[in-house]
Amino acid sequence: MEKFFPAKQINGYQLVTPVGEATKLTGLALLNLQAQESYQGELALDNEGALVILSGTAEISVDGQNFGVLGGRKDVFSGCAASVYLPVGAKYTVKAQSALAIAIPLVKAEKKFPAFVVSPEEVEVNHRGLLNWQRDVHNILEAKVEGRVDKIILGETFTYPGHWSSYPSHKHDVYNPPIESKLDEIYFFQVKPDAGFGVQVLYNDDLSLRECYMLKNGDSIAIREGYHPVVAAPGFQVYYLWVMAGDYGRKLTPHDDPNLTWINNIAPMLKAK
Repeated sequence: MEKFFPAKQINGYQLVTPVGEATKLTGLALLNLQAQESYQGELALDNEGALVILSGTAEISVDGQNFGVLGGRKDVFSGCAASVYLPVGAKYTVKAQSALAIAIPLVKAEKKFPAFVVSPEEVEVNHRGLLNWQRDVHNILEAKVEGRVDKIILGETFTYPGHWSSYPSHKHDVYNPPIESKLDEIYFFQVKPDAGFGVQVLYNDDLSLRECYMLKNGDSIAIREGYHPVVAAPGFQVYYLWVMAGDYGRKLTPHDDPNLTWINNIAPMLKAK
C-alpha cells in the first residue's frame, strides 16, 4: 500500500490520497489557484476536514456562510495559518484573491458541527525540544476545539535547519490507554529554500518496518504505524502539516521509543544550564 506521495505541480484541485486508502481514517487534498480563479468543492458525507491556507488570500464560503477574505501568508514559514473547519458533507467555495495554495486535510467522521474559522491569532504555538531537536508546533484543531469537531486533529510543525522533530521518536499505532492512543496520520511537507530536503524515518520496535524517504518541497507521507521522526538538512527549514484521526477519541497520547527515553530524562538538566 502506497505511503509516499511525491510532489506534483498541478493547478486546481489535487486529491493526494483519499480517506481510507493510504490510511483508514485520514486523507489529503491540495488546491492551487491563480488570482481571481474559483473552486467549488464538496466533502463526502462521512468526511470532515479543513481548508488550511498555505499562502495567499481567498474569500471562503462554507454551506452558504461567507467567512470573508482570509489568509495573507507569503509562505508557510511566514507566520501562523488561517484555516476553516469543514463539517461532514460540507459544500465550500474558494475565490482566490491572489496566487493561492491551500491544504485540505480530510478524516473519516460521523457527527456534523458548524463550520468555523481558526484565525492566525487563535493558533496555539509551542516551542519543543532542545539542542539539535528543536521545532515550533502550531496547534490548529487540537484540544481547544474539543466538542466543535468530530475526529480531526490538525496542526503544523516547523523544524529548524539541521534539527530533528517528532523526536525523541514516538508512535501512536496501538490503542493502549493511558499509555498510547491509536491515530492514523498524514504529513505534508514544505522546504525552505525549496532546493533543500529533509528525511522521514519510519521504524518499529522489531525493525520489520525500517524505511527512510528523502523529502522535497510538496511531498506527503502517510503514517499507519511505527515511530516517525523527521530531520531537516543543515541550511534548510522543513515544515509539515499534520492531520490525525482515531476511532477512540481525539486525545493524543504518543508512546516514545523506549531506547530514547533517556533523552527526555536529561532534558530538565539541560534546561537548567
